[in-house]
Amino acid sequence: MYKLIVLTDTSTADGFRLSGVDTVVVDSAEMTRVHLNSLIDAEDSGIIAVNERLMAGIDERTQRRIDSIYRPIVISLPIKEMLEVGDDHRAYLARLIRRAIGFDITLRRG
Repeated sequence: MYKLIVLTDTSTADGFRLSGVDTVVVDSAEMTRVHLNSLIDAEDSGIIAVNERLMAGIDERTQRRIDSIYRPIVISLPIKEMLEVGDDHRAYLARLIRRAIGFDITLRRG
């Protein structure tokens, strides 16, 4: 059976652990790269969810590897701070929606 594994920082790890998800804590881009490659190689990895801030720091070689495999699926998790802070939060949400469904959607206040 394949597992869902979350690769995240210390501040969000406890929430994932409380929900029963296998969680790997990393504190640097190098640790992220090492653990991500190890999880990709693991036979029981089905979905690897990576904190978006950590995902932004992975090297090009690892990104190409992620793009070329069909399993496990590697996804990035949006960061709460990006949703709450900054004038560009609507553009950020629009990018998330476009990435998820493949279409641009204009977000307007109702």
